[in-house]
Amino acid sequence: MQPPKSQVKATLLKNARIKADYFCAELEMASIPQNALPGQFVHVQIPDLSHRVLRRPFSIFNVEQNKLSLLYKVVGEGTRQLSTIAPGKELDIVGPLGRPFSPLPDKSIIVAGGYGCAATYLLAKNAPIKPLVLIGGRTSEDILLKEEYEALGCEVRISTDDGSMGLKGRVTQLLQQAINGQSWLAACGPIPMLKALAELMSSLNLKGELSLDKAMCCGVGACFACVTKVKDATSPDGWRYARVCAEGPVFNAEELIFV
Repeated sequence: MQPPKSQVKATLLKNARIKADYFCAELEMASIPQNALPGQFVHVQIPDLSHRVLRRPFSIFNVEQNKLSLLYKVVGEGTRQLSTIAPGKELDIVGPLGRPFSPLPDKSIIVAGGYGCAATYLLAKNAPIKPLVLIGGRTSEDILLKEEYEALGCEVRISTDDGSMGLKGRVTQLLQQAINGQSWLAACGPIPMLKALAELMSSLNLKGELSLDKAMCCGVGACFACVTKVKDATSPDGWRYARVCAEGPVFNAEELIFV
């Protein structure tokens, strides 16, 4: 059962650039960190952006007591504004939201693309037996949290499209090389990466869960703006639309239909 969600005022403690366009924000608040589960997200109202009323969803990267960390990339006006906010500012936050990852069984693999590594970090942190972690990116600038995963005790392998770090190629190639008796995979990253992973998982008979990175509006399942196709045997067409914010963002890989 998912933990109850709260709407709280959070104090921004840190908001620093990690590398390139990637930032990490640390916030202190009353209730959300204690209830957060791996793979869930928070919905953040960006201050001083009155003409953009919709909240922005951010994966929960890490929690420590009453502190919660978010790792994000500047990709638009909202995240650009967030990156300029100085510590001490209060932010209005709703969470934790969404369906979390299942606990990792033994012999698991985590696959992360870009800042998708933030959505899977807490999953690895909570795992009694640490998974193998595969991180892919376009260039070395897109490889994040390698040292943080290693500090948890995870073996980390890297791939980049341009070969500037690790294997030159896609993270799916890295997975094909790395697979060695693992029976479960958890992943988060760009949709094309997840589609390729789902196809490879099917061919390898590898079970697991994928966390979808989708643009959201309400964040609580009311507006149907973030739907994705999933299999449904009870539907005449064999599929239906699922709300990523409420029924996801984590889905069983076998139930997703990528188009």
